[in-house]
Amino acid sequence: MPALRFYNTLSHLKEDFRPITPGEVRMYTCGPTVHDYAHLGNFRAYIFEDLLRRALKYFGYKVRQVMNLTDVEDKIIRKSREKGLSIGDYTREYKEAFFRDLDALRIERAEVYPAATDHLPEMVDLIQKLIARNHTYEADGSIYFRISSFPQYGKLANVKAENLRSGLRMDADEYDKEDVRDFALWKAWTPEDGEVFWETPLGKGRPGWHIECSAMSTKYLGTHFDIHTGGVDNIFPHHENEIAQSVCGYGDKFANYWLHNAHLIVNGEKMSKSLNNFYTLRDVTLAGFSPRVVRYFLLSAHYRQPLNLIYDPSVSRAESFEAAKGALDRLDELRTKLHEIKTRSAAGDIQGREVSELLDEAEEAFQLALANDLDISGALGAMFGLVKDANRLIASGEMTPADAAAVDDKLKRWDRVLGVLEPEKAAAADEARIEALIQERLAARRAKRFLRADEIRQQLAAEGIILQDTPTGTRWKRQ
Repeated sequence: MPALRFYNTLSHLKEDFRPITPGEVRMYTCGPTVHDYAHLGNFRAYIFEDLLRRALKYFGYKVRQVMNLTDVEDKIIRKSREKGLSIGDYTREYKEAFFRDLDALRIERAEVYPAATDHLPEMVDLIQKLIARNHTYEADGSIYFRISSFPQYGKLANVKAENLRSGLRMDADEYDKEDVRDFALWKAWTPEDGEVFWETPLGKGRPGWHIECSAMSTKYLGTHFDIHTGGVDNIFPHHENEIAQSVCGYGDKFANYWLHNAHLIVNGEKMSKSLNNFYTLRDVTLAGFSPRVVRYFLLSAHYRQPLNLIYDPSVSRAESFEAAKGALDRLDELRTKLHEIKTRSAAGDIQGREVSELLDEAEEAFQLALANDLDISGALGAMFGLVKDANRLIASGEMTPADAAAVDDKLKRWDRVLGVLEPEKAAAADEARIEALIQERLAARRAKRFLRADEIRQQLAAEGIILQDTPTGTRWKRQ
């Protein structure tokens, strides 16, 4: 297999990937802040991270992935108070919804999902280390990281040293790139926090947002691990602050490779509630688009390029999702044909030389694309190039059952990375029933009982089964 190369935000270069431990990858991926339902922009990041995870496994690596759940921060405290709920009760619904959405989008589960509220001792321990090494100061009961104590601060985000404003404090968990200030590690309790506080050696209060990921990543991956990912909006201040407090606190390099995905935009504009273009997976599935289609769309552009969702919810039209559905239909149609050919009886059947060569060429193209910083366009191009060649051979009658089996096996192998094929169990669960209804419909048409034939078509259509009458018989596919 070709060598993997990734664009490393830390070096601003594309680099060969060399894990710390040969054959193993330890990876930390920034997860959701569970103050609301995750939206499609969030899932663009999680789909990218899923592609990275799957690709690493495809290339033979054992992966240990950790994804945090931020369940205490400014917005959560404010919203839970507005609803009169504890933060645990408030966030529970959104945590459960997040995992349901992960499963619907076929995102592989990480090995560990640590919640911030379960890891206060680790955060306190890191802050105490920073205090002991003179990287902090106290003001009004809160503890701040002094960015002037870390000369490398700003390297990840390419922030110039003259823009640093050490001595000016930032209390908010999230802030803009212009506010390059000392940040809170521990926030002293205030009346606005209500009952959200912990009694610790640092005083009565709660952790700042940035300290959470440093403490939890090192607990499960060690103080020096391979890959850290997130959206471009995490580069500054969150990831910059993570590096500073982790390197200063633990005295180690922290993460070797930093990978960041670009934003999802909607009709050319940034997704936001104020523009009323803020969509969750529930929103688009209720509009008639399956999670499988959504996954394909979010997967279809290179992770470092902005992805534009063209969508008009007023008429349940989405050019982007319809294009994704069209691509999946091509795959489904080919696999239906391959299944039909595979089931033919052909004594002594062997795989043809042309198909063997096509598969080798496609596999090489697929691997080279993935190895080149997850070039998904190239990988999908290799797949649909094979789809085109397979359809040509089927149309000419040159594809044997062995050929069909080999092509289908190749598609299923690639789907270990892509996760977009119709699951065989789901597709085949009621195949016998569907085929029986199709035969009943054909019999009804021959007997000129057209009302019954139409009823069967409508019944199957309501289940998402589309019938296609062809000169060689009736085909069906799932919508």
